Amino acid sequence: MAKTPQPAAKTEAEPAAAPVTRATTLPPSQVQFDTSQLKSSYCNVTNGTSTREEVVLNFGLNDSWDMGNERLKVQLHHRIVMSPHAAKRLRDMMVRLIDEHEKRHGPLGE
Repeated sequence: MAKTPQPAAKTEAEPAAAPVTRATTLPPSQVQFDTSQLKSSYCNVTNGTSTREEVVLNFGLNDSWDMGNERLKVQLHHRIVMSPHAAKRLRDMMVRLIDEHEKRHGPLGE
């Protein structure tokens, strides 16, 4: 009698993880954030571009204290690429955060 092959057992190094999509979005109480690899950066310059499939945000630092230079030098440190759906969720979150900030501290200037 021939044995049928059995699927390999998953090890702890290979956790079964279903991608989180719009249809399987979990409530915040069900999400655990792993911050062990988290790095913080200060950015005071940002710009972005988009295509049909992705939105690209660049974050950097303007540390030019001498405004007498003809050209402004900005060091770009991070590029974040995301889907338009993720970008829309980011926009909505940013609007909420800025609204909350202005309620606490007053309106921001342009």
